[in-house]
Amino acid sequence: MPLLVMKFGGTSVADLDRIANAAAKVKREVDRGYDVIVIVSAMSGKTNELVGWVEGTSPLYDAREYDAVVASGENVTAGLMALRLQEMGIPARSWQGWQVPINTTSAHGSARFKSIPRENIDAKFAEGMKVAVVAGFQGLSAENRITTLGRGGSDTTAVAFAAAFAAERCDIYTDVDGVYTTDPRISSKARKLDKIAFEEMLELASLGAKVLQTRSVELAMRFGVRLRVLSSFEDTDETSGTLVCGEDEIMESKVVSGVAYSRDEAKITLFTIEDRPGVAQAIFGPLSEAGVNVDMIVQNISEKDYDDNHPGAVTDMTFSCPINQVARAQKALEDAKTAGKIKYDELIIDTDVAKVSVVGIGMRSQVGVAARTFEALAAENINIKVISTSEIKISVLIDRKYMELAVQALHDAFELEKA
Repeated sequence: MPLLVMKFGGTSVADLDRIANAAAKVKREVDRGYDVIVIVSAMSGKTNELVGWVEGTSPLYDAREYDAVVASGENVTAGLMALRLQEMGIPARSWQGWQVPINTTSAHGSARFKSIPRENIDAKFAEGMKVAVVAGFQGLSAENRITTLGRGGSDTTAVAFAAAFAAERCDIYTDVDGVYTTDPRISSKARKLDKIAFEEMLELASLGAKVLQTRSVELAMRFGVRLRVLSSFEDTDETSGTLVCGEDEIMESKVVSGVAYSRDEAKITLFTIEDRPGVAQAIFGPLSEAGVNVDMIVQNISEKDYDDNHPGAVTDMTFSCPINQVARAQKALEDAKTAGKIKYDELIIDTDVAKVSVVGIGMRSQVGVAARTFEALAAENINIKVISTSEIKISVLIDRKYMELAVQALHDAFELEKA
C-alpha cells in the first residue's frame, strides 16, 4: 500500500473546525488508496501559552520538565485529530513520541533524531489502521524522558517519518498555498512556483523565507524526500502547491528562482585591528563560543604604518549577525579585547540594515547575475554595504528603509513574474 505523510501546522489545526477541515483532507488521501501518517503541531498559540505557564511557575526551569509540559500541546491535537477521523469512519489512532518511539538525543529543547523504528506503526497498519496521527515536535531520550526538537520541529518530524517509512511524498499543509518568487506582501508580481530544487529552497529558508524551516529542508535533501507545500484553506489536487524536489525533476531552471529578505540583521565593524595571521580566528572564535551566528564578512585593504600607536599593518573588519545576537557579540568582542586576544580602536554597531538575496540554481551556468543585481540596485540609488555570494546565491546588506524597494527592483530585473 502506498504511504503518504501529511503535516498540519498550528494555524491549520487552530480550532475544532480547522481540525475537521484537515481531517477531510486526510480522508481524501485515504479514499485514493494511501495509508497515511499525519504529523500535527499544537493548536495555534498553545505552545506559547504552555511556555508561559512554565516560565510563570519556575523562571529557572528544569529543561526536562519544560519539555514534558510543552510537548503536551501536540498530544492534544493528535488525540483530537484521531477522534475526528474515527467519527468519519476511518481507522485511526494517535501516537505520542514515546509510543512510536521517536528516538532522539538528550538535548532538551533542541533534540535531534537518532532513529524512528517502523515496527509498531507498521504492525497497526497490518491490522487495518489507515491513519497514524503522530504528535510532532517531540521524541524520547535514552533516559526515557520526553524531548522537544526546537524550532521547526514538526516540519522536521514529518520529513523524518517520510524518510523512515519511504513515503511517496511529504505534504506540508500551512497557511500559504505554496512557495512564491518573493513575499507577495512586498511585490504584487510575486508568482507561485510549481517546483523548486532542494538547494534553492534551503537557501531561501536560511535567508528568511518562512514557508519551511531550514532543518526540515536539509533533512529532505539528504534523504531525497519530495516535499509539497500546500494551503490548508483551499481545495487542492495533485497539481496544487509547490513541489520541493531534486534538481533532476526540474526540466530547466530560471537563472534566479526567488528573492528573499531579512529585516532582523545587524552590521558590526571593528576599526583598526591588527592585520596579521590569526586575527580572524581571534575575532570569530569568541563569537562562535558565544553562540553568535556570523553571516556576511568583509575585510578592508590593509594599511601600513597607520600611526605611532599601530606599528605594522592594520585593517577594518565588518560582519553581520542576527539583530537579537548583537549584545552577545558585543560582549564577546569586548571580553576578548580586555583579555588581550584582539586589539581594535572602535566597535560600531548598525542595526538599521536589512539583507536581500537572489537565489537560483541557474546561476551555476549563467554569467552576469551579479552585474544585473548591482545594476538594478544602483538604478534605485540603493547603496550596498556588504556583499556575499555562493554558487547559487548573491546577498547584499543595505539600509533597512530600502529593503522593500530592493526586493521589488530585483524581482522586476530578473522578470520573476514570468513562468
